[in-house]
Amino acid sequence: MSDLVLRGGRPWRSPTAADILVRDGAIAAIEPDLPPPPGAEVVDVSERLVLPGLVEAHCHLDKTLFGGDWVPHTAGDALADRIATERGRRGELGVPDVDRITALLVRMIAAGTSYVRSHTDIDPALGLSGVEAVNAAAARLAGRVTVEQVAFPQYGILANPGTEAVLERALAAGVGTIGGLDPAGFDRDPVRHLDIVFGFAERYGAGVDIHLHDGGTLGIWQLELIAERTKAAGLDGRVTVSHAYALGQADGATQERIAGRLAEAGVAVVTAAVYDFPVPPIKKLLSAGVTVACGHDGVRDLWGPYGSGDMLERAMHVAYRSMFRRDEDIEIALTAATYGGARLLGIPAYGLAIGAPADLVVVDARTPAEAVVVHPVRDLVLKAGRVVARGGVLEK
Repeated sequence: MSDLVLRGGRPWRSPTAADILVRDGAIAAIEPDLPPPPGAEVVDVSERLVLPGLVEAHCHLDKTLFGGDWVPHTAGDALADRIATERGRRGELGVPDVDRITALLVRMIAAGTSYVRSHTDIDPALGLSGVEAVNAAAARLAGRVTVEQVAFPQYGILANPGTEAVLERALAAGVGTIGGLDPAGFDRDPVRHLDIVFGFAERYGAGVDIHLHDGGTLGIWQLELIAERTKAAGLDGRVTVSHAYALGQADGATQERIAGRLAEAGVAVVTAAVYDFPVPPIKKLLSAGVTVACGHDGVRDLWGPYGSGDMLERAMHVAYRSMFRRDEDIEIALTAATYGGARLLGIPAYGLAIGAPADLVVVDARTPAEAVVVHPVRDLVLKAGRVVARGGVLEK
């Protein structure tokens, strides 16, 4: 791989325009007026913003209908309705489908996403078909995006007998994170549910990422339980709560108290800011020291017809739902879609720093806030120093 110089762009958080030298897949230098090494390719990105590769921290690749024919949404509004509709129609629609998963990943790459965490349905009837389909799609795009999976019990663990054994099969097959779903509200036994989830995490050295839709005091109580289990298991930095609607509903004092508990235990929070569901108080979480990331949740699936695969657009939704209007606040949402997601995924080297992988996104925007609000087509996308997309189109 020959050296590459991005000339004259504005690296995010840099006080001035600077050139970026990419060598052997990593960032080798960031400085103004950098003399290009002999034989280097020089790409003029003057007056454009350079961001680190975007991080999709919560989606469901295995469920997607992206890239196929339009499928009208038929589920009711309740969680149980959406689950029942998905279970009833996924066979009819051929879910999971490797081609559709690939189409969504192509869209994500072209929009600048470098890393994806996908929650993949695990169920006795499905076996590991979803895991295998996501792996197959990711293999088609190897070197262009990094995909990791969560073994997700979409239909419950205790409520769906046989799921526990299939979850263990997924972990034994190499899935690195164990998921959970509303331990109280769905499985009706938070202690047993968390015993299984954290037991697997300790046994397999896995991370934990639990969907928590439960609201009110029930949801707050479960957040406290998860924090306690995380500390007891020594899983600081390895546990995530996705959605955490109860935090968005709680009073200010409760939000601050729970934020402190999560920070102390090392539990991260992911929000998708979808529909009118409560959004966790991002500023309070960050002030307490909690890692905050974001993602799409579902993208054009049987849970809903929305989602674009564009993490700048998703950051806009997070900012909008959080009532962020000032540039510095809107930039908080961009941080969730980049550095926050990277910390959550445990990426060891990331960002606009010398030695970090050259996962870079060039966008025609003057400021980070403008990039989020306008989310224009990505001019250039690099993964480990390789140009993988130009002008919103995947490189062949």
